[in-house]
Amino acid sequence: MIITVIRSGGFAGISRQWSVRVDEQPDEEQWRELLDRLPWDRSNQAPDEPDRYVYRVRCAPHETVIPERRLDGPWRELVERVQQANAHDQDGSTSDNVGT
Repeated sequence: MIITVIRSGGFAGISRQWSVRVDEQPDEEQWRELLDRLPWDRSNQAPDEPDRYVYRVRCAPHETVIPERRLDGPWRELVERVQQANAHDQDGSTSDNVGT
């Protein structure tokens, strides 16, 4: 299972992407519990706000777009964990995370 987070928008309009393979994480069960807590069926849509980030979160078969100001609770926890997993990978971990 792969989780992908894409952050777009902001003043410069540059996109960043982070991904993590849940089944290769040492705390796989915690990742799965977090995914189960996410309200995939509730809309997080909000009117566009200039120069603000928007997060697209994918974990097949789910996908949602969350404006930065609504990125809270388990959504914020997930995004931060995916970003941290990528930072750890870039520091020399042996996991197979993908980040740019």
